[in-house]
Amino acid sequence: MQGTIARVCMVVAAAILNHPLLFPHENTTLPEQDEDLVARMREHEEMLEMEHARLEKELAQLDSELEETPSDQGFSWYFWSAVSFVIFLAIEMCRADIAEDEIRPVEDEDVISETVSIPPRMMDKNALRNFCDKCTYTSSHENWKVREFVEGFADDLLESLRSMCDREVDMEVGDFIGVGSMFESWKVCQPLMCDLLVPFTPPDPHSFLYHLWCSSSSDIPPDMQCSGTIKVTMFGEDEEACLCGSANLGEDVLCLLHNKNKVVKVNRSPDELLCSSGTHFLAKDQIMRWFQIAVTKAWAGISHKYDFEVTFRSLDAAGALKIRFRSGKVIVLNLIPVVQLEDTDAYFVSYFPSDHNSFPDPYWPLSLAVCERNLLKYLAKRLPQNSCHLHCLQVATFLHRKQLSLTGESALTSYHFKTAMVHLLLSTRTSAWGAASLERRLQDVFSFLQKSLQEKRLYHALIGNRKVPQDIRVPERFRKAEPINLFRSLVLRRKLYAATVRHFQEMLRNAPVLLEEYTPYLSNGC
Repeated sequence: MQGTIARVCMVVAAAILNHPLLFPHENTTLPEQDEDLVARMREHEEMLEMEHARLEKELAQLDSELEETPSDQGFSWYFWSAVSFVIFLAIEMCRADIAEDEIRPVEDEDVISETVSIPPRMMDKNALRNFCDKCTYTSSHENWKVREFVEGFADDLLESLRSMCDREVDMEVGDFIGVGSMFESWKVCQPLMCDLLVPFTPPDPHSFLYHLWCSSSSDIPPDMQCSGTIKVTMFGEDEEACLCGSANLGEDVLCLLHNKNKVVKVNRSPDELLCSSGTHFLAKDQIMRWFQIAVTKAWAGISHKYDFEVTFRSLDAAGALKIRFRSGKVIVLNLIPVVQLEDTDAYFVSYFPSDHNSFPDPYWPLSLAVCERNLLKYLAKRLPQNSCHLHCLQVATFLHRKQLSLTGESALTSYHFKTAMVHLLLSTRTSAWGAASLERRLQDVFSFLQKSLQEKRLYHALIGNRKVPQDIRVPERFRKAEPINLFRSLVLRRKLYAATVRHFQEMLRNAPVLLEEYTPYLSNGC
């Protein structure tokens, strides 16, 4: 009988310990996709219920027998049953802890170990100085020559494009604006890549009407922050348009923008205006198709003047060009069609060269790359002479690019390292960025990014940041907007988050080897 009581105690303890309501937090960590594990747990639970029912019958028979036994013997049986219950409870708790450690998936807190730090060897001043001398300093002259060539070629190409466009029908193309690492003087790795924003405007009598994610009446989904829609309207359809189309100004008043004697075709379909099907919202895919055809024709008109080959790198990116010289040297040129947001330094871009997660039409991502370039110029004038901020960014992005070749793609981009550095520049004193502080500031950048990964939160450097100087033309609506989390996608995508963290940790561990191994070859192009 005592053996039966012990078995009952063990079954009851095991059932309690394995019940999902006992440890709700631990059970929530089980991955939903592990169906085999869930099935085994259900089978185990059913077996326990059957065993529990069978033993209840035996316990009922035992109770009837105990009524016929002396009270001392019944007390002894209850005493030993309680002892047995405590013993088996302790055994089951130990077993449950061991099993949990074996099958428990990696938690977010476990992905980033607090013990991961910047390797001391990487902070060696001689190694960093050697890297900067052979890579960053020697590449500055070559980068300057590349920028000079690209600017001249882009001017010629866009002028040819304008000459072939019909101003009555086609979009009007403006002057390009250089942005990105090449024009911010921190480009360090191959390929030699230049990003040029190419603004365009609609033909008369049309205009653009913008609707941003941060406006009070916005219906843009929350997962498309930092974006907006662009509606193609005619003059007179909104209060911000020209008054000649919406008011009777009299015969003596002449509009300098629109000639009444000039017949303008206004009944144009959305397809003719490069809009999404059935709407008047500007479509990125239509714009890129138009721009690719226009660039092809423009290059055909001037190709006889140049002794190199120009090809499209990607059909999904209209202006992604590859220039190959006879010597084998390659320059990547990204002509990015953009729409300027009113009279500001903010632009709606058709695509990001380094971003594979583009928004669907009709949503256009917003870029403050021009503001960021102006901010770095503004800060450079106030930092110590030969400041280390650009060298920090060069070293960090170099290590990131080299680690990508080892571990594959991750959610981290060079833009995240740049964002981390800008946050540090705005929150620390300018004297801390002297040339002698390179290793300390580099460690600050990595520590800042490591903490951001751990919290899955890295805010945009300009949007919602009151520390940005007023001299930088950041639209006031963006200064007052809620901060944009650049790591928002990592909150729901656990596999991508784990891969990104592994990439970052491996980069820190491999940093000394990457610097030593590749430094001798940096003068030949990183």
